[in-house]
Amino acid sequence: MLCRRRRVGAAVRWLSRLAPPAPAEADPVVVRVDGSNVARLGKPKPGPRPRQLLSLPPFPGGGDGDPLPGRKAAAPRRVTAVSWVKHYLADVPQEVVQAHFNKRLVYSECSDHEVSVETIKSQKHHLKKIKHNDVMEPGMRIHLPVSVAEGEIKKRYETIPTATLHPNKDEIEYLRRLVIHKDSAILVLNKPPKVPMKGNLPVHNSMDVLAAAALSYGNEEGPKLVHRLDRESSGLLLFGRTKESFTRLHWLFTSVNLAKTNSQVWNAACEAYMQRYWALVIGTPKEREGIISAPLSKVLLDDGKAERVILAHPSGIDGAQEAVTAYRVMGPTIHGCSWIELRPLTGRKHQLRVHCAEALGTPIVGDYKYGWFVHQRWKQNPQPDFEPFTGEPYKLRRPEGLEIQKGSVLSKVPLLHLHCREMVIPNIAKFLSSNGEWHENGAPWSKEKPNLLRFIAPMPAHMKISWNIMSSYLV
Repeated sequence: MLCRRRRVGAAVRWLSRLAPPAPAEADPVVVRVDGSNVARLGKPKPGPRPRQLLSLPPFPGGGDGDPLPGRKAAAPRRVTAVSWVKHYLADVPQEVVQAHFNKRLVYSECSDHEVSVETIKSQKHHLKKIKHNDVMEPGMRIHLPVSVAEGEIKKRYETIPTATLHPNKDEIEYLRRLVIHKDSAILVLNKPPKVPMKGNLPVHNSMDVLAAAALSYGNEEGPKLVHRLDRESSGLLLFGRTKESFTRLHWLFTSVNLAKTNSQVWNAACEAYMQRYWALVIGTPKEREGIISAPLSKVLLDDGKAERVILAHPSGIDGAQEAVTAYRVMGPTIHGCSWIELRPLTGRKHQLRVHCAEALGTPIVGDYKYGWFVHQRWKQNPQPDFEPFTGEPYKLRRPEGLEIQKGSVLSKVPLLHLHCREMVIPNIAKFLSSNGEWHENGAPWSKEKPNLLRFIAPMPAHMKISWNIMSSYLV
């Protein structure tokens, strides 16, 4: 009996060794370390998805006439890549096409290889990036992204449905509350900080999109931006409601002489045009007031993906643009900062920020692009402020109910303290009728209207708090 049990047990063990259970296939495990230095187990991250490209037909070159179909020319001419794309994609805005070239998203196919869906998915295609000024050759094919939401811009649309790219009801009501003046020719509103003006690619919640949807007030076309402010700055923003008003005000912001006509009344109003900005800078200028005349030029960084404005070389060989700014110091230096008033006499990109940071040596608080190193020294080595007569430090008296909002001068990461506070412009509605007719000396029915309009916009919340905090030192 005992011998029989031993034989059965050996048979069971022998059978189990013959057919062992199949091991369960486990997913590969990867150990990742996040920003807090905590190791976590998880599946590996998926690889990059293949980019969907739109292939244009081969370039029809080599003929006697103009290579662009539908156009007539006396002699053949060279066609650049951007001209060919704009001609083929006539329905796409030109700024969108140019933005794809600037972001290096346009490719050309090598002549000895063909591009297909299989090669694109397998990442084995032979494409090279091209610039906007590359000359097209006969048979050359261009490939560019199918959607305008490509690369980094696509991340902004991940939480926004495709059917809601236009502002919603709350955004429209919010924007209309910002309007401080409206007539038949212009719109003026107080722009809040952190709102983009107009990007190269369509950006949700940009000022041009919001204004076109919310501030048309029954017109067929929405208002157009006459000038621009930086995304982080705030203040008065001017729109033209008609084509004629937009054109003349755009000439005025470009050059006063360009906007002048044969009318003495209009020319006098153009001469009175003025903009005033308030800014909080780190340090204080050597002179209490003066005029900065420092030409500016642009340099491209990161293979053309970013740009920076710098003071131009004195030789002027780098494509310098004239830039003039008048400034005035408004008070004493408190907590290592000073309030100054800026009046731009020319309209260059980042003119006030570069003039404050590089010409005066006092960058604007919150301007980390042009004043990063000064911000580090200012935060790491705070300088106490003393009264000039007694020698005692200033005592901070915080007003009742004042909350230190994120972004003020006492915040660890202050927001940009640059605000367009005051603007004086001609009353163009007095010279322009509703049907677009221009009256040199003003319309007969508008003689009682003033020749000039003056607007003042209150500062945003973070600048108000900084103003109150610094004023409390002087109480």
